[in-house]
Amino acid sequence: MITKRIIPCLDVRDGRVVKGVNFAGLNDVASPVELAGYYSSQGADELVFYDITASSDGRKIFTSILEKTASQVFIPLTVGGGISTLEDFERVLNCGADKVSVNSGAIRDPGLISRAAEKYGSQCVILSVDAKRVNGRFTVFAKGGREDTGMDAIEWIRQGVALGAGEIVLNSIDTDGVKHGFDLEMLKMAVEAVSVPVIASGGAGSMEDFKELFQKVPTVDAGLAASVFHFGEIRISELKTYLRKSGINVRIEEENNDD
Repeated sequence: MITKRIIPCLDVRDGRVVKGVNFAGLNDVASPVELAGYYSSQGADELVFYDITASSDGRKIFTSILEKTASQVFIPLTVGGGISTLEDFERVLNCGADKVSVNSGAIRDPGLISRAAEKYGSQCVILSVDAKRVNGRFTVFAKGGREDTGMDAIEWIRQGVALGAGEIVLNSIDTDGVKHGFDLEMLKMAVEAVSVPVIASGGAGSMEDFKELFQKVPTVDAGLAASVFHFGEIRISELKTYLRKSGINVRIEEENNDD
């Protein structure tokens, strides 16, 4: 049985972790370096670091804060934000990332996915998709959820995988930060469309939401969340114990504790 992953997400703006609702109203949370070290020691399976305004600001990821964050992490680290060239991949990987997430850059230039997969391997290329319901269908948004591309989200996921993306992070703008559960309808469509791992993002508000995700969309690979972990509403070790008792296979290391 495949182990389900629990992944905290650091949304970083100007060197600080922030969190909002529906991709808006961002509030300061903490230092990404401190949070990364905490999650790495407390049982997170992986960690995602997004420089959420790099694309909309038309700049590169802040290298110094990324290097400091990576130095605190002893689990796989995915980094995204402003990735638009192979040079961006190289720079982020050299800072300590294990995987690189592409979003707006891949929308502008889908060939970036195939070039990166050829050079670094598909396992290194993560396609992050921000999607929202528009006129009855799931539509892709770019630049941190600010720009409606008009593209069908499920078709874009299929295309991304065909080009070489080894994993999908599917972010629901509709449920982001609302804490009423993951967007199960959209996730079911996504996992049926592709054979690579799909990570569910947006909407976690309780441990029950994670259980519902893995029980109702059993082929989804991971649940990603931010604020419920950042503010201590859910502790990862307790979540994993709860999921294990619910019959969901998760990795639990005895040395992990919340002391």
